[in-house]
Amino acid sequence: MALPVAEWQGRTVRLWAALEPALRERLAAASLHDAVRLGCELLRTEEEEEAALVQLCLQTPTDKNPEAGSWYREQGNREFKRGRYQAALRLYSKAASHQLPGSPEVSVCFANRSAALLHLGHFEACLEDIARAERHGYPDRLLPKVLLRKAECLLCLERLQDAQDILRVLESKIALDGVMTAHLTRLKKLSQLKVKLGEKERCPEPALEARGGIQEEPEIWEENSSISGASSSLSLSFDAERGRHLVASQDIVPGQSLVKEEAFVSVLCPGESLPLQDGGTAWDTRATNADLYCHHCLRQLLASVPCQGCSYAKYCSQGCADMAWQQYHRTECSLGALLLTLGVFCHVALRTVLLAGFAEVSRLVAWSHHEDKNFQSPEARSKPLSEAAAAGAGSRDIPGCGSNGQYQSSYQALFHLLPHTEQHSPEHKFLCTLSVVAICKQLQAAGLEAAVLNQESPQQRSKPKACGKTSDELSPELKTVAEAMLRHVLQLQCNAQAITVMQELGPGDGAVVDKKPVRLATAFFPVLSLLNHSCCPNTSVSFCGTAATVRASQPISSGQEVLHCYGPHWCRMRVAERQQLLSQYFFECRCRVCLEELESGVKSVVSIRNSFCCPKCQAQMQGEEDTLCCSNEACATSASRDHLSGRLQDLQQQIKKSLDLLRVGKADQAIKMLLKCQMDAGTLLSPEHLLMGEMEDHLAQVYATLGKWQEAARHLKKSIEIVEMHHGPSSVETGHELFKLAQILFNGFAVSEALSTIQRAEGILSVHFGPQSAQIQELQEMKACLSQLPRNILQRT
Repeated sequence: MALPVAEWQGRTVRLWAALEPALRERLAAASLHDAVRLGCELLRTEEEEEAALVQLCLQTPTDKNPEAGSWYREQGNREFKRGRYQAALRLYSKAASHQLPGSPEVSVCFANRSAALLHLGHFEACLEDIARAERHGYPDRLLPKVLLRKAECLLCLERLQDAQDILRVLESKIALDGVMTAHLTRLKKLSQLKVKLGEKERCPEPALEARGGIQEEPEIWEENSSISGASSSLSLSFDAERGRHLVASQDIVPGQSLVKEEAFVSVLCPGESLPLQDGGTAWDTRATNADLYCHHCLRQLLASVPCQGCSYAKYCSQGCADMAWQQYHRTECSLGALLLTLGVFCHVALRTVLLAGFAEVSRLVAWSHHEDKNFQSPEARSKPLSEAAAAGAGSRDIPGCGSNGQYQSSYQALFHLLPHTEQHSPEHKFLCTLSVVAICKQLQAAGLEAAVLNQESPQQRSKPKACGKTSDELSPELKTVAEAMLRHVLQLQCNAQAITVMQELGPGDGAVVDKKPVRLATAFFPVLSLLNHSCCPNTSVSFCGTAATVRASQPISSGQEVLHCYGPHWCRMRVAERQQLLSQYFFECRCRVCLEELESGVKSVVSIRNSFCCPKCQAQMQGEEDTLCCSNEACATSASRDHLSGRLQDLQQQIKKSLDLLRVGKADQAIKMLLKCQMDAGTLLSPEHLLMGEMEDHLAQVYATLGKWQEAARHLKKSIEIVEMHHGPSSVETGHELFKLAQILFNGFAVSEALSTIQRAEGILSVHFGPQSAQIQELQEMKACLSQLPRNILQRT
């Protein structure tokens, strides 16, 4: 959730409406500096609003709760006994995040999680969890159990001497105990491991051959001397109409990398969770983004390292946990509930100033005051931003560039991204102002001002902070921080970059894995923000952790602008829908496809293909009013738009029910329901409608679940035809569908067709995601496996 929770938004709307008209006018016209000052005065007098915010924070607690930890551990034990080790693993991680560091309870959570990791074959991670359990004081009476587990892991990893040493320690512990009957099961297991160890020592397993897929030629990359993270094939330009933008300085081919940038700041989007109601609990066994990805580097979590101060932050390693603590989390830790309540944009704004450091923040805020004074003169108001740059004075005059003319992925460049202060509605600015002031007041009340101003001693940095009572007046330094944060929250509406990841749909244990892109985090990328929007872009953006890579998706000629799609794409939306969505960026799109659709007045291809069809003759239904008429004059059937839309909603609900049946293992019933949906859709939708393609895709998924590979391939090919029609043969959407078809053909042993599909999918996906992406690696593994089959089998297939 980018913005604050709905309840806080509602309170600020009511507070705004209750203000005196003169005060509303002052706030609407206020500079960022004055808005913060007025916001501080309002929150000081409106104690009821602060109290309401405190109550809202209670719905999303982030403090440690040992009772919740015990509950999650019990749920994990249940899943473990059922053999659902992946589910048990996640529940033990939730349990560990709630238990106090150094307690016997947290050590038991790590030990239990190590058992799940052993069953899942993650032996190194299992050893790490056993070490964590021991460090946190795992009970001595239970130690033989984890030592057996440790020896088993070491055997599986072929570390025979280490395994032998552990077995000796274990034998001595059991002997010293004296009560041998209490260890009968462990003695049996110990005996089995000793036999296994002897066998491995006599007959060591041969070393596995290195698995080598197709070796890719390393990409030639020459970094731009003036723009950090950008290719030398780009140059930075500026004009009054387009602002800062990137232009090709030479001809560029599809798949060529143009920008490789690490996010200046990123914050994980927490995902859906159950809010805590009065007298209830929010102990939820579902896994959200906050449970699945590292809160620092955004890598997928296996066995998370919990924060020592809160139950929310989780990391992939102790290294990430320590780095996050030093850079920002020591300040954010006790504010977790407040940051979740006020939304990701406020969280990004706070983390931005923490990473930049107060000295740089105060320098640039002071500079902005000087610029604001200059802008007050009538002469300055009549000039476009950086008129000298527009007149070609050189890159050093382009906003965000340093004195040497270089544009770095730095806080200075980020600070110069446009906040569009005058374009935001007064109500929205008011909401943002009160939210950032509330955060800064809490920083001051919690004794965190020294951390924000980089004035802490090393001893203070290592200790979690406890929240105190709010103070009436913000210090001048924290007002500067609030002003910078307000600027960044307003910037984010136009410059926030969603970091996306391909996430598996369903359990992910089938032969064919279906994935969809989901928003993982919100970030600032100063260089990526230089790319202007087009509904028909010539680039693709992909992510690996917190790093973004921009690649050319089509040929770009020298002198042509490099363009990125902000979301509304001509293949997916009509021009009116695109223009409405783009209004949040405070510009009217004038890209080629928008101009063509607006000037011609002809219906877009999207409108025609995603139209309703006549229930009698299947011709296209048309009309802009509430009643649609058949385009076939001989038919002349008419129908209410509301009636047809209602049928479409019913159809979508039936499709959802069929997928629910598939998820619970009722594949035959799912097929029957989907086939009926297809028949109903034939009398409602155009044959080229995207939903028709989606149903073919779902049918392919169900047949693949049953191992009926030929049927699955037949339906998926129909889906691909519709996807190609909408998105184009070289689109990323087509690439994803071909990837699924390659999996089906591979599993169905259709070798020659699988190889040709793999080749085509590889060609498309490598352009959009690069040769090192996970999907390309999997395609290469399938190709290598099929290519190694005996010649006579290859000839038969």
